[in-house]
Amino acid sequence: MSEVATHMTQSPMPDPMSGEDVRRRFVEFFEELGHRLVPSSSLVPHNDPTVLLTTAGMQQMTPYFLGLEQPLAARMVTVQKCFRTVDIEEVGDASHCTFFFMLGNFSVGDYFKRESLAWSWEFLTERLGIPADRLYPTVHPDDAESLAIWRDVIGVAERQVSALDDNWWGPVGPTGPNGPDSEIYFDRGEQYGTDPATAFPGGDSPRFLEVWNNVFMQYLQAPDGSRTPLPRQHVDTGMGLERLVMVMQGAESLYDIDLFQTIIQRAAALANVSYGVDPETDRALRIIADHTRGSTFLIADGVLPGNEGRAYVLRRIVRRAVRSGRKLGLERPFLADVAGVVIQQFADHHPELRDRQRQIERVLTHEEEQFGRTLRAGIGRFESLVAGLAGAAAKRGETVAQLLPGDEAFRLHDTFGFPLDLTIELAREHGLEVDRAGFEAALADQRATSRGSAASAFKDLAQGRTELYVAAAGSATDFHGYWATKTRSTVVALIDAEGQVDEADAGQPVEIILDRTPFYGESGGQVGDTGSLRTETGLVAIDDTYKPTPDLTVHRGTVAEGFVRAGEPASAEIDVERRQAIRRNHTATHLLHRALRLVLGDETHQAGSLVAPGRLRFDFTSLDAVTPEQLDSIAEIVNREIVQNRLVETKSSSYQDAVAGGATALFGEKYGDTVRVVTILEFSQELCGGTHVQFTGEIGPFLILSEGSVAAGVRRIEAVTGIEAVGRMLAQQRALDVTGRSLRVPWSEVPAQIEALHGRIRGLEREASRLRGLVAGARIGELLEQAVAVDGTRVLASRVEAESKEGLRQLGDRLRDRLDSGVIMLGTVIDGRPSLLSIVSPDLIARGVRAGDLVREAATVIDGRGGGRPDLAEAGGKDATKLDAALAGVEHIVRRGLGG
Repeated sequence: MSEVATHMTQSPMPDPMSGEDVRRRFVEFFEELGHRLVPSSSLVPHNDPTVLLTTAGMQQMTPYFLGLEQPLAARMVTVQKCFRTVDIEEVGDASHCTFFFMLGNFSVGDYFKRESLAWSWEFLTERLGIPADRLYPTVHPDDAESLAIWRDVIGVAERQVSALDDNWWGPVGPTGPNGPDSEIYFDRGEQYGTDPATAFPGGDSPRFLEVWNNVFMQYLQAPDGSRTPLPRQHVDTGMGLERLVMVMQGAESLYDIDLFQTIIQRAAALANVSYGVDPETDRALRIIADHTRGSTFLIADGVLPGNEGRAYVLRRIVRRAVRSGRKLGLERPFLADVAGVVIQQFADHHPELRDRQRQIERVLTHEEEQFGRTLRAGIGRFESLVAGLAGAAAKRGETVAQLLPGDEAFRLHDTFGFPLDLTIELAREHGLEVDRAGFEAALADQRATSRGSAASAFKDLAQGRTELYVAAAGSATDFHGYWATKTRSTVVALIDAEGQVDEADAGQPVEIILDRTPFYGESGGQVGDTGSLRTETGLVAIDDTYKPTPDLTVHRGTVAEGFVRAGEPASAEIDVERRQAIRRNHTATHLLHRALRLVLGDETHQAGSLVAPGRLRFDFTSLDAVTPEQLDSIAEIVNREIVQNRLVETKSSSYQDAVAGGATALFGEKYGDTVRVVTILEFSQELCGGTHVQFTGEIGPFLILSEGSVAAGVRRIEAVTGIEAVGRMLAQQRALDVTGRSLRVPWSEVPAQIEALHGRIRGLEREASRLRGLVAGARIGELLEQAVAVDGTRVLASRVEAESKEGLRQLGDRLRDRLDSGVIMLGTVIDGRPSLLSIVSPDLIARGVRAGDLVREAATVIDGRGGGRPDLAEAGGKDATKLDAALAGVEHIVRRGLGG
């Protein structure tokens, strides 16, 4: 551990330096050293769905370090926008924040420890003028190289350098790049702590503030934990701008620096309060400042408020800022005003703020207004709930209630729109904890009873709403989907479950009518498109598209982020990959239709279809079953036409001209005066309004899954194409290969080998049946010997082994054939339950003994019941343990029946 000077006068700091000046000096210093200034990446990580937000400057450098992309330069410097969510609830104190700027210099296989450490020291001590005696470097205990550089090259006294065990970065996971790091701490002075147990670099005292970290990616870790040197070694450094400015301005907290004070002072002026007078006021102003900074930059980078992921992070910090404003008396929207200060302060370096200022202000104002209504509606309920809990606690003799029930927290969420984190924060202010498990259970129950997409939510309402759709639209939808996958559109109307609305918010199911669209509405057997609709202030996930009339398209979805309003411009974009799969299947149905008529005859017609992304279904008329040979011919024709890669043409024509030209029209289908003709060159011509491939070769393999009858005179083929067909064929090939290896034959001989095995099995079954007959014959003799005489009548009551009731009957039949006159009662246990079989010869029936009476009475012993004919009857029971007792009582029942 380093020796910390105590009771010594520390060297004075230079004159305070603005945040802008610190930023400029850092960038200029490394540019002079040959580094390329790389713009900050977005707060939304590029091509990395596993990471919610950008949290460090290194994230955009990772592909370079891993060799996945060519770096922009071997030496780079950045001022990266960062957002970390772990400290959201702590924001408001003197040190925590969510949004900050990370200063960093990077080397991709260029310089390493000596240069990096020396330049860090030079920048801090010479460019910024921080006294060397107030800086304390740290190294990893195993990093003798860095220690030597600090001591022998830079000239820092060894007593001033600490060895910290946690000075090691990576790997991320069990394997990968990793290496030691070297942190530099700033000594704020003895007024922040002198206790040797905590006042040291890396200790818990606030005296030593980490300002810079140099990470050296030096090794590659193997699965066994061993490390080998990387062929190219890299440097990644990081230094929080706000923390460094705090040092340079001698500030007590992050929020006392100029980068925050301009924002805080604007919020204070709006609320007519002063900063630095009251701790609760200061806390509220800090929350407003940090969260407004963060939300402004998030919105500028394309994030909109919502209920999941980064959208919820934005919603959460906006709501915390709004609530802090309410505590200061700000009842009217104020965030857009405060955001204007943020934009003015940072737009020179981040022009996207100015470019999207209108969007930022609209989104913040809307979210603030929405949440204001939520607060007004629910705060009274929350306060009455707390009062009720306090009253109940007082009756129990407790000073305060400890737990807010989860079902009550859910009711606040479900009825008043209170998010759980808001309820938790409010509860904490009243000394309460929230039953989170109870909340999650209530939420799970609600989700279980309301599962389904927006499409399913609206489908039940569609009937009877056509007039609503037509009135809301005002005119036909201009469909661009034959040639475009994206359009610039206008939101003509928004419709919810109650009717037409002006606005829809995140989480709300909604139907949308656009003036133009690339979305195909479900019709002609083809399912509707899915995709997304984005406006300046919102994002809608479209999960179905529907046509209430031939020329009107309704998009069904849920607002995923932000809000959407009628009358606003929007970008509509379909799920292209899904559409391509649908196009393949639709053109394949045309090939299939023609192939069916070629094989089965022209009297075969289409009777229905389904064209979906994962499969196609085709119904057709046929009185006869399709033979395997015919089915093979149909599949062969379709695949041959695909391999021919025939051109698929579409054109509009009058109905009369199209039919006269040979186009096939579906029986019973209604067509307008103008129709669309889809022609597969030299093979097929049909009237169709669906979407198709340009060449049949795009379809890929065509594979029939099944063929069968669905109604009188109507049969159905189900098939797959493209990647679905490839996957199916590969799975079939794997199954054949595995079976072939098991049978020790080539895959091509598997069917013959299986047929041969079936023949052997049939032979063995015949032999087993013969042997069972011999065994049964022997058993018959043994059983007959057990028969006893009752008043001159032979009675056989015995427990036997039988695998099924049918086996029990067969045994009874053999015994009857051998026993000319008598009574038989057999008992067995099948699947744990007792069964009885009773047989009576005709002569004894004439004397009053009936099989049904016998078995009914015996069944009462095994807790069962039964019955049947006088000569043959059966019974079942529940208690197998009393089967022997039931059989033992048969002699008595027979004797009584004979009148003995």
